[in-house]
Amino acid sequence: QVQLVQSGGDSVQAGGSLRLSCVVSGYTTIFPCMGWFRQSPGKQREGVAAISTGGSFSRYADSVKGRFTISRDNTKDAVYLEMTSLKPEDTATYYCAATFSPYDGTALRDVSYQYWGQGTQVTVSS
Repeated sequence: QVQLVQSGGDSVQAGGSLRLSCVVSGYTTIFPCMGWFRQSPGKQREGVAAISTGGSFSRYADSVKGRFTISRDNTKDAVYLEMTSLKPEDTATYYCAATFSPYDGTALRDVSYQYWGQGTQVTVSS
């Protein structure tokens, strides 16, 4: 059974930084594409960042470009989201996700993903 286990959520002040981690278990190979999504109350889930198999390609939501960095370590079956210059509007529950689909133009669409982490809360205060 595939599981994605997240860690790293916290409460920080605006301008601060956080690193989210997500470890995959129960899958014998490497997911071609992994991503991070977020959802805040009353809003639709938003694709934040996605990364290809070897990490050579990545894409970001416009709202986080230049502040967030996605990376992965396939030796540890892990994907990370480094978040800097955090803003109150970044407050949300963050989810990692994995898909069998290749990394492509749909990588920030949640419907492209089959497996999801449990979610972790990030709260940014002003």
